[in-house]
Amino acid sequence: MLLGWDAEGRPHVAALLAAVPEDVASLADLRALSVDGSTQAATLGIKAQARSLLHWNVSHRFCAACGGESLPALGGYRRDCPSCGASHFPRTDPVVIMMVLHAGRCLLGRQARFAPGVYSCLAGFLEPGETIEDAVRREIFEEAGLRLGAVAYHNSQPWPFPMTLMIGCYGEALGSDLVVDTVELEDCRWFDRDEVAAMTAGTHPDGLCVPPPPTIARHLIEHWLAEHAPADG
Repeated sequence: MLLGWDAEGRPHVAALLAAVPEDVASLADLRALSVDGSTQAATLGIKAQARSLLHWNVSHRFCAACGGESLPALGGYRRDCPSCGASHFPRTDPVVIMMVLHAGRCLLGRQARFAPGVYSCLAGFLEPGETIEDAVRREIFEEAGLRLGAVAYHNSQPWPFPMTLMIGCYGEALGSDLVVDTVELEDCRWFDRDEVAAMTAGTHPDGLCVPPPPTIARHLIEHWLAEHAPADG
């Protein structure tokens, strides 16, 4: 399928291959490429586009309206059902990921599936009818028992596992007492700036760390650290 063209007019295409000869190309794991810093953000966006579209076409071969087999159209950006005439389009799943702040500290948590020592910003899917701000407040209350005041959007990042758009936000907590959902989270706690700086630098005495660049969680964390860095001089 056609993904678009670069500035020099060269096409970007994506296709599913049963096998790749070793003398033609080497395989790389997209999730690893997304976090190891070896790929530019623009190139990661193209890879996310390819992965999401391929996954959608493979997983949506049958019409959701009548169950008939659908056919790709518009280069893979639409699937049409010849049986009932319905057209289906790729979906994107919005997820809020938020860094909650209170009294000079930030809230970070970890799930059991995380690598040992990794703490990250809390996150969750938007539900139907919610605004971004509503979703941030609901997720934080559900997972950490906190009420939030101001919520501000910061940036976003496509995350093709499988078809997610991460929406990065900051939120101001109205208090600091936590009631952690231990089904969702293995741990959740407040960290001060010095501790987060050590986690980012890989020098935390307990081996704690944060997600690697260029993840959106790392971007939110580093932006907060930079805003609160001591002035030069």
